[in-house]
Amino acid sequence: MKKITNFENKKVLVLGLAKSGESAARVLNQLGAIVTVNDGKPFDENPAAQDLLAEGIKVVTGGHPLDLLEEDFAVMVKNPGIPYNNPMVERAMALKIPIITEVELAYLISESPIVGITGTNGKTTTTTLIADILNADGKVAKLSGNIGFPASDVASKSTADETLIMELSSFQLMGIEAFQPKIAVITNLFSAHLDYHGSQDNYEAAKWRIQENMTADDFLVLNFNQAKLRDKATLTSAQVVPFSTTEIVETGAYVSDGQIYFKGDKIMAVAGLSLPGEHNVENALAAICVAKLSGVSNAAITRVLTTFSGVKHRLQYLGQKAQIKFYNDSKATNILATQKALSGFDNHTLWLLAGGLDRGNGFEELSADVADLKGMIVFGETAPKLRALAESLAIPVYDSKNVATATILAYSKAEAGDTVLLSPANASWDQYKTFEQRGDLFIDAFTGLEEK
Repeated sequence: MKKITNFENKKVLVLGLAKSGESAARVLNQLGAIVTVNDGKPFDENPAAQDLLAEGIKVVTGGHPLDLLEEDFAVMVKNPGIPYNNPMVERAMALKIPIITEVELAYLISESPIVGITGTNGKTTTTTLIADILNADGKVAKLSGNIGFPASDVASKSTADETLIMELSSFQLMGIEAFQPKIAVITNLFSAHLDYHGSQDNYEAAKWRIQENMTADDFLVLNFNQAKLRDKATLTSAQVVPFSTTEIVETGAYVSDGQIYFKGDKIMAVAGLSLPGEHNVENALAAICVAKLSGVSNAAITRVLTTFSGVKHRLQYLGQKAQIKFYNDSKATNILATQKALSGFDNHTLWLLAGGLDRGNGFEELSADVADLKGMIVFGETAPKLRALAESLAIPVYDSKNVATATILAYSKAEAGDTVLLSPANASWDQYKTFEQRGDLFIDAFTGLEEK
């Protein structure tokens, strides 16, 4: 970790804990800052605050008192999930207190070069692929950021001969000042988080900040399948490295005649990719761009892309029972995510497990995507709506109590050569605390199946 003096003997307010806030508080304390942590959760229910207090860090819990900001703070490190219209944040802005997020702190202390990945969809898969590929080639790549490993914690323990592979949300990118990755990736831009950003333009502007401090010595990997990203290619100082599944882009990664190329060099066949779906071809192309810019061999790239089983709960391949394949896509909490998952399979041999929290919407949008399914198993609050959709398309459909019983039922109906896909198209909160819990129960049910 770089021993910077930016925060030495300066009062710093860490607003909001969670993993990133806890990490930021510890790093700032090591850097000699006078740290105060403010978190809304009561102290007796707040193990993180208790631990920080035991380490000598001041904590204020159970609310966000505005008068706390009268202590003349030099900077606020804001939890990225806290919106800018929060009263504490608005008051800090009125007092002209600089507001950053924890990824800015990570950049300032990092001895390691940073590869930053953002976008609407595919961030986690692309981030994981990049790290796996670099590690497969003998390099040391560490996951960090929005993927579940606080960036400042990872940066504080990394060295110059390692690389931080950092997933970045729009919320995190709104709080940067000097942040400058060596390589940045924007996977795609769709509509998301409009309740936080207020408009699509604001959301896309936040994502575009990933490149604002990059220079001609840095590389920006962009999805040229999207016209909006192609148009932005002229608006950056970084060297743009495109990828596309629809055209030959000679300065980047592309698909031609069923083969994947990087700058004219054939890497592997598209059919060899272990993850199904056109969106995963895009993810693979983005990862290949970063890998080749990092000097990785084609052999290492191919080895990972042909064996990668997916990120947990995101089209994760679990394996086979009785020659029936099982995929866990519990992260598909909306219709668009399930549509993307379905695009990678042959409907005629596919059993879809779907259902969950009823938010009042219908599922007519799925009609073309589920047509000709071999069958559907439905559960949760939206089971009646999904059953009606299946019946309107003459798809065999069966009701089940929950995801575990749905797995067992699908296995009993499926035949050798079929695939069972959990891709719920709904949030999990009607029956489960999180999509992770739902996916874990699917995994447990799969593991418990006996060969038939």
